Amino acid sequence: MRYLLDTHTLIWATSDRTRIPKSTLKVLSDPVNPMYVSVISFWEISLKFKLGKIHLEKVTPDDFLVLSKDSGFTILGITPEEACSYYKLPLKKHRDPFDRMLIWQSLQNNLTLISKDRGLEEYSNLGLKRIW
Repeated sequence: MRYLLDTHTLIWATSDRTRIPKSTLKVLSDPVNPMYVSVISFWEISLKFKLGKIHLEKVTPDDFLVLSKDSGFTILGITPEEACSYYKLPLKKHRDPFDRMLIWQSLQNNLTLISKDRGLEEYSNLGLKRIW
């Protein structure tokens, strides 16, 4: 199975693994499982850091590219096709644009999203797979 880290998962996986359940850490730590980090998460971290919506200990948003690579995560860009077809993701209660793009990328690339966000379950009928 292939996995996409939600933004909070990326932050905690690279800075505070105690916030991640043991069962999820086992999946994250298994070298057999390909792990992806979307550039959307880098953008979200950068924007929310600038706005003061997230506080980072001992790192800046610039550090997450190197931290991701050092953790063995593959960086997932956004394709023009994903950007153009994003409108096809139905609007549900969950309206966060960053989460919605991560959902869309998960669906388009057959990735399981690693996220604590239970609100994403409303997309399971579209095929979204989520673990936490």
